[in-house]
Amino acid sequence: MESTLRPSRARQVVLFFAVTLAVITYIDRVCISQAAPLMQEELGLSKTQMGYAFAAFGWAYALFEIPGGWLGDRIGPRRVLMRVVSMWSIFTVATGWAWNLGSLVVSRFLFGVGEAGCFPNLTKAFTLWFPMSERVKAQGILWLSARWGGAFTPLLVGWMLASGGGGKAGLGLHYKWVFLIFGMLGVVWALSFFRWFRDHPKDHPAVNAAELAHIGETEPPGNHAMPWGRLVASRTVWMLWAQYFCMSYAWYFYITWFPTYLKEQFTTLTEMERALLACVPLFFGGIGCVTAGMFSARLDRMLGSIARTRRWLGVIGLTLAGVMLLISMLMKAPLASVLAIGLAALCNDLAMPGAWGACMDVGGRHAGALAGSMNMMGNAGGAIAPMVVPMVLAATDNNWSVNIALFAVAYLVGGVCWFFIDSEERLHA
Repeated sequence: MESTLRPSRARQVVLFFAVTLAVITYIDRVCISQAAPLMQEELGLSKTQMGYAFAAFGWAYALFEIPGGWLGDRIGPRRVLMRVVSMWSIFTVATGWAWNLGSLVVSRFLFGVGEAGCFPNLTKAFTLWFPMSERVKAQGILWLSARWGGAFTPLLVGWMLASGGGGKAGLGLHYKWVFLIFGMLGVVWALSFFRWFRDHPKDHPAVNAAELAHIGETEPPGNHAMPWGRLVASRTVWMLWAQYFCMSYAWYFYITWFPTYLKEQFTTLTEMERALLACVPLFFGGIGCVTAGMFSARLDRMLGSIARTRRWLGVIGLTLAGVMLLISMLMKAPLASVLAIGLAALCNDLAMPGAWGACMDVGGRHAGALAGSMNMMGNAGGAIAPMVVPMVLAATDNNWSVNIALFAVAYLVGGVCWFFIDSEERLHA
């Protein structure tokens, strides 16, 4: 009798799986930025060629977002996530065994194809398993985990690669073994998730009637054919795409060229100091995510609607992110400059949970495809940025300030976009 009165908490297990996958995703994604100098040396690659490898992931990630999200809408996130996580884990391993530029680019492209299905299908799972009032909080925790997984990856990878000589602690592994270990983590996750998860809470034996009542009806009835006409005609959808393009254009700096920036901009730093500072943007970004997630419900009550909360977190967050990047250019001390960049990342991620929450609410039964389309546009920006950075450096005699200014402008444009986003709109109406 008690089990019918007290809701079970199986959806917290769903959140646990999402959190662990977010950590694995960003570990696999960020690992290459720390290993890049060693890979360039061993494979004989220039900065521009390494930029091609970074961009290959970004383009694949962008192009396969909509197919990955749509497939989750059609057959459910359980089967899709098991397949895509297994796929990208295999190509994480293959990245370490690349023998030239071509094999590296192919490995990173196929790695991106797999990862493209991750966050749209986690968003779909949240749409099915969480009531609307809990979705932004769940997204905040998810992105906190993703950011912090990426934040500590430079330290973890640095420790795994360090030889242990000269009083330094480290495992002294070749970078290929690091990619192998991280790839195997994904395979273990895929098998465990597929065994436990069900696409609908009502089909899971761990969910009781009270939890089902708490979750409520989470998927509107009807088929999953994407309403392309309504999608393209929606100003909200276009602005979601545009703000995420701008946000990701700037964000990819932190997970691609930022370690190189630290090495060239602040030449007096030691290797360990650079590794510690490389953690700052993603660590601060995680704080922004959880702050937005934890306080969104309170802001909803203060501002009178979920839509207003998301809009103002987006406007203020991205605008302040641009301002903090401009301030970082004025700081001469490495720590002060990097802390300003970290605050830019924190402000960036004040907007992040709300953007994904808007996809869940606006998309409804099309949440996977809408989230995929937004992430596609975002990662188009993320694919362009790693190619633009070396071009700008070559054209400006290695002047990093021009790139930082471009990232700041992208943030400011993204902030403007949020004025025109109405997350109360519904594609499935």
